[in-house]
Order: sequence, then structure tokens, then C-alpha cells
Amino acid sequence: MRKTYSYLFTLLLASLLTITAHSQNTTVSGNVKNSVTNDVVPAVSVTIKGTSTGTFTDDKGNFRLTTSSKPPFVLVFSSVGFETQEQTVNDAAAPVSLSFVPSSQLGTEVVVSASRVPERILESPVSIERVNATAIRVAPAATYYDIVGSLKGVDVVTSSLTFKTPTTRGFAGSGNTRFNQLVDGMDNQAPGLNFSVGTIVGLSELDVDNMELLPGASSALYGPGGMNGTLLVSSKDPFKYTGLSFQIKEGIMNTDSRYRDVSGYHNWAVRWAQNVNNKFAYKINAELIQAKDWLAADKRNYDRMSTTQKVIPGTRLSDPNYDGINVYGDETTADIRAVLQGIGQQAPFLQPYINTLMGSAINVSRTGYDEKDILDPNTLNFKLGGSLNYRFSDKLEGILMMNWGTGNSIYTGSDRYSFKDFKMAQYKLELKGRRFYVRAYTTQENAGQSFNATVTTRLTNEAWKPTITFVNGNPAPKPTDWLVQYSQAYLANKMGGAADIDAHNAARAVADQGRPAAGSQQFKQIFDKVRGVSISDGGGLFIEKSDLYQIEGQYNLTDYTSKVAEVLVGGNYKQYALNSEGTLFTDSTGPIHIWEIGAYIQATRRFFNDRLKLTFSGRYDKNENFEGRFTPRATAVVTVAKNSNIRLSYQTAYRFPSTQQQFIDLNIGGGVQLIGGNESFQTYYGFDKNAPYTINADGTAGSAHVFNTFRPESVSSFELGYKGLHAGGKFLIDAYGYYGKYQDFLARTTIGQARNPGSPNVATDQKFSVPINVAGDITTYGWGLGLDYRFTRVWTLSGNLSSDVLDGVPDNYVASFNAPRYRANITLSNSGFGKTKRLSGSVSYRWQDTFYYEGDFANGDIHQISTVDAQFTYKLPKIRSGIKLGANNLLNQYYFNAVGNSFVGGLYYISFGYNIF
Repeated sequence: MRKTYSYLFTLLLASLLTITAHSQNTTVSGNVKNSVTNDVVPAVSVTIKGTSTGTFTDDKGNFRLTTSSKPPFVLVFSSVGFETQEQTVNDAAAPVSLSFVPSSQLGTEVVVSASRVPERILESPVSIERVNATAIRVAPAATYYDIVGSLKGVDVVTSSLTFKTPTTRGFAGSGNTRFNQLVDGMDNQAPGLNFSVGTIVGLSELDVDNMELLPGASSALYGPGGMNGTLLVSSKDPFKYTGLSFQIKEGIMNTDSRYRDVSGYHNWAVRWAQNVNNKFAYKINAELIQAKDWLAADKRNYDRMSTTQKVIPGTRLSDPNYDGINVYGDETTADIRAVLQGIGQQAPFLQPYINTLMGSAINVSRTGYDEKDILDPNTLNFKLGGSLNYRFSDKLEGILMMNWGTGNSIYTGSDRYSFKDFKMAQYKLELKGRRFYVRAYTTQENAGQSFNATVTTRLTNEAWKPTITFVNGNPAPKPTDWLVQYSQAYLANKMGGAADIDAHNAARAVADQGRPAAGSQQFKQIFDKVRGVSISDGGGLFIEKSDLYQIEGQYNLTDYTSKVAEVLVGGNYKQYALNSEGTLFTDSTGPIHIWEIGAYIQATRRFFNDRLKLTFSGRYDKNENFEGRFTPRATAVVTVAKNSNIRLSYQTAYRFPSTQQQFIDLNIGGGVQLIGGNESFQTYYGFDKNAPYTINADGTAGSAHVFNTFRPESVSSFELGYKGLHAGGKFLIDAYGYYGKYQDFLARTTIGQARNPGSPNVATDQKFSVPINVAGDITTYGWGLGLDYRFTRVWTLSGNLSSDVLDGVPDNYVASFNAPRYRANITLSNSGFGKTKRLSGSVSYRWQDTFYYEGDFANGDIHQISTVDAQFTYKLPKIRSGIKLGANNLLNQYYFNAVGNSFVGGLYYISFGYNIF
């Protein structure tokens, strides 16, 4: 497969190099300055009116444009935050000098993602949020990814410092398969995980031009997975943003030493871009982040054995079967009654007393280790990227791009995972014209030394002292086994008159003799040995070398269809190559290949002098393991007044079950095996011969489990919205309400398989977590309101309030909606104050309501979260630089937004950015 794609890449590159550039013979040059501050203005678009010929000002505000047009002609100057201006050129030899006027009007930006064609954000047919480079630069956020969390209707789950997962309209989680993320058109998912791995791979902050967020359903144009939103991140064009830029950011974390000692935060980034004669341009950028990560330290007791799986009272000293959420190794649990019976058989005189203990299960768990004892806190993330861009003509450009990243991070899935020396790379070759593009790219993933922390710690316990010895799959207890020693000591203490909990604690002290102390050389040697052995060979290392290959294209047919409608068509081919060598998937015999194809069409027609715009689109996709799916979309934009529009939309989205939902095969503790929904599992685990049973809410065995056809899930969404400018363009209102209906919703349920067929025993039987389609419809609904008021040219007050609600989930199913009923953001910003207007700043407040979190790792309450972020910047206009002092979570109020995730505290930083304005 890799050879095939290498051939296609070579063929496409060869076709690019055969295209002949057009000769040009008139050159005009000039300079652009801010009319208020007299500072130079870089990255200004300069085009010849009525043509596609254009260029950009460089980092000194200068531009040089060569064209075949003869004077006189009109130059059009445009840039975000400025009024679009025109200037006539009568003499090409005379330098152009433009005094560029800043705009005080909101909502003037152009977006592409809503319809895949440029349009004013006010006229977007669906809800959309946009963050440009200027907003990124002045936001009170340590990284550009943090800004997403302040957008209307967005929730972000923080697994660790560099692993954050956004979503909209519910279903948040660490790694969200219902949310798409595209970077310069490339799907940013890790192929073996089916979701984006935070900011480990992607763009450096200095290279981000803008981000566009589509809340809710977006499959009709962007394919499977976009059920709860699509985030599109675009990098800076090397033709437009040139020169050397760098940023040095130093900070401090864990300031109160509550969970870790005080530690530093280091973020260094550099970017170099060059435009050569407006024909060839290149860029290279890099970013390094190093810090001591936040710590997950939730020691609440968790009932992992029941179907309800919830937080329960108890500690290590009060509950013999204690299972701390962020304590690992204590997932191993057993009922000691069987061992006690064995003791009675060996010593019959003890049997009468032992019989008095046989009333109910006596479950005990192994003694675990805290997360701080087993996971390296050193977070490291290094990103390297670049591109080569060549313009064959004013209408045709070729791009060769690379994004590569490596680092350490922590992720919460069914278990807690340590991404160690994780690597991922994306390579793209693209040809784009005025009306079309075609691109081919590949994603290469390598998990490095990553391991399952939960499994590794359990096996570490088994390595220093087995819980119980097995021979040929059957229990064969030895006197040196942990459970045998525990049972003997427990019995002795009970017979000595000790209270039950005291007998348990004394028994644990006996069984734990020889236990490696956390941080000791003995513990490190055992733990490192276990984590270096693959899961398939009895260790904790997961091998992940999966790849993704995709070819896609789009063509705008409007030149040929404009009398009828504006028509857009596109299609793609995608292939996954799953390769975990049996550590995550059932691929021990070789990689699993999965292909998908898709195609879409969109038609737009305007009526009544552009006061009504109707758009219809449809997309068809086929995955080789599932039937094809068609997803239609219909939208209408009604202009009710100048700069005031009402939008209505009907959208559909779907997603094929993820690669893990299809093929995962992983033991997650508590006697539960996490498996996929592919039919092959039914034969592999003998479900066809020993049928599994459902488990009732009270923990008893239910009826036989029926495996229905495993299907993709889908959602139909209706939305009504309004976006409009008021008060002379200074007041922007954006509001929406939506209703969504999910069908064939993908969830998980736990089933049991009797060890003795016909005699189910939930306590001792093997349990499986299996993906299923929920019968019936699940509905969601919600609303959002955003207000922006620019009360002077430099002061802006912004706020948003949103709500999401889930309805109709059957009992015993984990829906993982994971959204607060209400969330709000308020931001006050200033773009320049003081005598010289060199000072600027912003303060942001975020609040979210309490809610109940459900996940494969754990369920539990998430309490209210309130955070304050702030930044102040001092500009150095002569070198287009700035010094920024900022804080995330200024008041250092620790919080976690998913059960089992890190406790996030305050991050305080100061940065110097060169050539960034």
C-alpha cells in the first residue's frame, strides 16, 4: 500500500512540474501603514480588481506585484481588522503608499468551512465560530488550543497538559470520535485511535492563521465522524507571512505544591518563511513544550464490578475491596471464600468457623499505587512542520507539506495510558486552483514506548507476588500467593476476636510483606520490565504503528452552472492500515485494512436580489464493513435587514463504528474484557456455543444477550439561528437553537459468560464490554447566545451562554453525553491603551454547571468549574514584537472536567514574541 501511494505522490508531483508558468511584464510596488499608529501592516492582501492576480505585504509592510495587466488598474487592499480599500495605479513606476484604516465593525470576516466556499460570517447558513491570528495573539490563553474552550457551546476535556479534546453539543470525552479535526485539509486523527491526539501533532502556534469551528452535525461536507462538530485549523501561507518569527514563553505551574512540587513551563517556537519572486515560497516551523504535567489524584472509591459502575464510600483502610479511581493495580479483585474453603479442607477442625463466614462474598483487592508513583510527570512535545509552495500561474499552486510531532502525554480511555515517545507524521501533496483542489496525504503513527498504566501496574503486582497461581488455566494456590497469605491472616485475626475491618487490614499487612515501595529501585526494575513487554506477550506495552492514506478532490462548477445554481462536487478514498501486533486489536496475524469511499455535491441558489439563499447538499459514504450511508443537508439564509440574517438548517451526520469499536480486544480490569463489535468476536470467544447473558441493574444475571446487526450511528439536526450587526456595526448578536435525534446510537453494555454453561454467576464469570446500537431514538436539544459589543475602537466586551440537554437513553446503557446543563464565557479586551497605545490586555471568565460524567474509565460527578484567564501585552512596534504576561486559571482553583483526568491548576507565564504583529 505504501508503495502504491508513493507512486501516486510521484505521479502527482510530476504532473505539477510539467505545467508552464505564464509570462508577466508589469511590476508595481508599495508600502502599507496603519492610519492610526503609523505602524507597518504585514500580511495585507493586495489584488488587482477583477482578477485573481495578487500578493501580500511582507513583514515590513512592503509589497511587490508583477502582472500582465497594463495601467491603469485598481489595487484592492484587504486584511482582517481593517476596512477594505482601493487605490488606482496610473503609473507602475510610482511607488504606492497606502494609509490603511482600521475597522471598528464586527462580523466582517470571511469563512470557508460552513459551505466549503468563501462567504461572510454573517451570511453563513449554519452556526460557525472563527478565531483569527490576531485573536490567537491577544487571547488570555497559554496555547491556541485553549482558546477553543471559550467559544460558544464548546466543552473541552483535559486528560493532561497537552492532551485536550474539544466537542460541541454533548458527548465529550478524552478522545472524541464524534468530532472531526482537520489541519490544512488533513484529518488529524491518529489512525489507530480514530481521534486527534491533542496538540501533540499539528501546527505550532506561530504558524496558525485561523481556526473555524462548526458545531453539531457536519458530515454532509466533511465526511463520517462530524456528528458533534468539526474544527478546521489553517496554517499561514508562506507567500503572505514571511520572515523570521520566534516566541519564547516561560512559566510556572503547581505553584502551591498541592499535588506536585513547583515546576517550570517552557514553550519555545520559531518560524521562518520566504517568498521568492512571488512564484516560489517555503516555510519551516518548530515548537518545543516541556513541563511537569498536571496530576490525576482522584482517590475516591469506585465500584467497577457492578453494571452501574459508580463512586461509592470507602478508603483503603475502610473497604477491603477499595478501588481508587487514580490508584492503579487495585483493579485486581477476588472473593477469598474459595481460599478459605480450601483451608477448611486442609484443616477440618477450622471448617465450622469458616462456614460462618460464607454468607456473602468477601471481595478484596490488591494494594495499588498512586498515579504520581507510576507515571513520568515530564511532559515533552516537539513539533516540526513546513511546506514548499510553487505558483505555476495566478490560478494554480502546488503544495508539498509535512507536519511531524513527538512527545510524552497522558490519555484517559478505557484505562489510563501513558504516551511515551509517541510519534505521528502527516505528509501532503496538493494541487489547487481557483475552482478546484486535489490532495493526497498520509498519516503515519508510532506509539513508541507508550503503555497502559492500569494493566502495567496490575502486572507489576503479579510480578512481585502472584495473586493466585494458575496451572493450565486452573487455580493452583501456593502458600506464597498473595491471596492465600491474606486469607490465612484474615482467618487468624477473625478467630482471635478482631473486628472485621481490623482483620482485613492486618491480613493486608501480612500479604503485602515484600511489596516494593513506590519509587524504590526494586519497584522501578519490576515496573520498567513489565511496561517494556507488549500486552500480547503479557506486559503493558501497546504497539501502535497504524497508518491512514487518503486521496480527495473538489471542483467548483459554478462557471458552467451559474445560470442555474452554484454547484460544488467532491469525493475521497480513504484506507486504514491497523497494526498493533495484537496489543490493542485482533491483528496478531497481520495488519487489518479498512477502506472507505465518499462523494458529495452541493448546489446553492439565490433569490429576491440575494435576500434568500438556499443550499442543498448530499454525501454518500461506504465503509467496507458496513452498508453505505447518504447524508443530506438543506439550509436557508434570509436577509431581514442589512447585516442581519436568519438561518435555518436541516443537517444529518453519521459515523461508522471506530476502528476500536470494531476490533479492540483488551482486558481493562475488574474481570472485564473490552471487545469490538465485529462478528468475528462471537466465534473467537465462543458466544455461538456458550451464549452470554445480560446483567441486570441489581447485578444479577438476566436473559440471553442477542447480538443484533452492528450498524453506523446517525443524527438528524434541525437548527434555527440569527446573526446580525446593530449600533452601527458595534454590536453583534449570534443566537441559535437546535434539536437533534440520534438513531442506532453507539454505546456499550456489559454482558457475562458463564464459566459453567447453564449456571451463571455474575461475581465470578468472565464479563465483556461490547458495543451495541441502542434501540429507539435518543434526542438532544439546546441553545446558545453570543453577544459582542465594541464600545470604542479599542474596547470590546464579549459573552456567550449555552445549554445542551440529553433525553431518551434506555436504562443500563452508558451514553456518555457529558455536557453541563449551562456554560458561560465573558471576555473584556483592549487592543491598545496608554499614551502610546502600546499596552493591551484581556480578561476572560468561564463557568460551567455540575453534571454527571460517564466514560469507559469511570463515571461520577463533575462539580461546577469557574476559571479566570488574563493577559497583558506591551507592544514593541518598531520590531513588530511584544512582551506578554498571562495566566490560565489565574486564581489557581484546581478542577477536573472528566472522571479520572488530571487536576488542572494555574499556569502563569511571560513571553517575548518577535515579528508577530
